[in-house]
Amino acid sequence: MSHKVVIIGSGPAGYTAALYTSRADLAPVLYEGLQPGGQLTITTDVENFPGFPEGVIGPDLMERMKSQAARFGTDIRQGYIQKVDFSKRPFVLNDGKEDLEADAVIVSTGATAKLLGIPGEDHLMGYGVSACATCDAAFFRDVHVAVIGGGDSAMEEANYLTKFASKVTIIHRREEFRASQIMLKRAQDNEKIEFVLNTVVDEMLTHDDKRRLRALKLRNTQSDEVSEMPVDGAFVAIGHKPNTEMFAGQLDMHDTGYLKVHDGTHTSVEGVFAAGDVADAEYRQAITAAGTGCMAALDAERWLAEQE
Repeated sequence: MSHKVVIIGSGPAGYTAALYTSRADLAPVLYEGLQPGGQLTITTDVENFPGFPEGVIGPDLMERMKSQAARFGTDIRQGYIQKVDFSKRPFVLNDGKEDLEADAVIVSTGATAKLLGIPGEDHLMGYGVSACATCDAAFFRDVHVAVIGGGDSAMEEANYLTKFASKVTIIHRREEFRASQIMLKRAQDNEKIEFVLNTVVDEMLTHDDKRRLRALKLRNTQSDEVSEMPVDGAFVAIGHKPNTEMFAGQLDMHDTGYLKVHDGTHTSVEGVFAAGDVADAEYRQAITAAGTGCMAALDAERWLAEQE
């Protein structure tokens, strides 16, 4: 079946693109993907999205965006696109059951925070554990938090957290850092930051009576000595991975896997647009994802009009 616009992925970018394309009478089809609503569905309180002075729960915000897109006629489908062919027009996409044709495609498959994969991490995500300091730092005022990682993102998260936390401990598995010298020195010069090196986190421990982070179980990589570090928050900062595997060889990407865009949200293939974290390695915020979702919808609408 042929469609004007197919949106691959949900979250703030996908739902906003759906809202704008549906209001433009383009009858978009949106596939929600493996994680409907994106990363915000594993976030508890969102206090930095405009229009919610009291804050909003992440899954609630995504449900509102989804309902708004559906209200204007978006065909929202569960499941995900498994294969694409951008070599011809109309584009061909397969959802595992059938082929769809699309005149234009908006990619909003997002990025996934790399996690440690240790006991307690999933259970405590949003309850003392986070993968985004700029999202959640304000919840950790005047307490001790840990940052796990040794790259630029870890140093940046640690420095940012010192605006709120009373103490920040960077935990790194080696003595050498992947971080650039300027970022590392900035962290080393910050009086609120201390370093625990040659150490890995084996487990995130919770209070017996409530779902809240209590401490980190640490293991020294040289001596194998095990210890506990009481903390009120833990930020996993080992990078993000854009969900772009499906587009390898079809869309131009940076070395890090993020999609390249030009003139707004245009990708290397005419008629294919990218919005949200899938093309954004820098900001990765709900509001910027929503903004680029709007841009992608407008870019797609204008491009389709030009084709006619």
